[in-house]
Amino acid sequence: MKLKQLLLSSLVLMSTTVWADPTYRLFVTNEKSNTVSVIDSRTGLVETTLEIGKRPRGIGLSPDQKILYVALSEENAIAMVDVATLEILGKLAAGEDPETFDVHPNGNLYLSNEDDAKATVIDPKSGKIIHEIRVGLEPEGVAVSPNGDVVLVTSESTNMVHIIDTTEHKIVANLLVAARPRGLAFNSTGDLAYVSSEIGNEVAIIDIAKREIIKKVVIDLPKSKPMALTLSPDDKVIYMTTGRAAKVAVLDAETLEIISTADVGKRVWGAVLSRDGSKLYTANGVSHSVSVVDTASSKSIMEIDVGKFPWGLALDD
Repeated sequence: MKLKQLLLSSLVLMSTTVWADPTYRLFVTNEKSNTVSVIDSRTGLVETTLEIGKRPRGIGLSPDQKILYVALSEENAIAMVDVATLEILGKLAAGEDPETFDVHPNGNLYLSNEDDAKATVIDPKSGKIIHEIRVGLEPEGVAVSPNGDVVLVTSESTNMVHIIDTTEHKIVANLLVAARPRGLAFNSTGDLAYVSSEIGNEVAIIDIAKREIIKKVVIDLPKSKPMALTLSPDDKVIYMTTGRAAKVAVLDAETLEIISTADVGKRVWGAVLSRDGSKLYTANGVSHSVSVVDTASSKSIMEIDVGKFPWGLALDD
């Protein structure tokens, strides 16, 4: 069946100057329930659950915070949701098995197609795929630099991070990292990026201008499988989920040394940090829950039941 593309130009049109008032909603993809849990981040209460589509994983917001995007791996699509009304606006064709994505400052989506070994660029205003870039095998992580000049994509089976120039949409560097790279994150200036390697149990720092890895550290935690990465607002701390270790590792962003850890749910995958950096939210796959971590104390202060196998999170605050 051909994908229906309901594109409401007044809603999907991106703006970098006009921001919607925050709803303080935390959105969580539930991979095995085919749903998105909508949580009031101020109270921790589940507001509603959206029937979104088959195998939702990657999730993110438009630059103006008005549209929520959800990658539907088994529908080869990106669902669009109005953040204020929670109306499902339609779906964008996204190529084979869209895994994760990031949103460019201009509103375009850069996503990984795991089965096709490529990265795809979608213009959500037109609903069209505008570029396809061949990358390594099983691409997963995607991160757009703050100024939008480059995009990073991890290839799990090739053990590489690909640096893609967004002007020409060509790979300008391929960096070999430890086995099965997953998570990516830029610092606020975009001169450094961080990559986690699940099987290699390693985190590395990339100098974007030099296009080289300048530091790497093996994570000294039992059962650690590094996954999602997010940086504190001051760029001094990295929060990293660790999969089977059921912990968030708090790392010094310069030395990559472990400062502290926070116990969370089982098989912790995705993570998102509040805008002020005071709370970290994690998706605990096997616990079917979301943990709320107080970053000042590195302690989980709440656990919220969601759907089956939560995977990704996005926060409108």
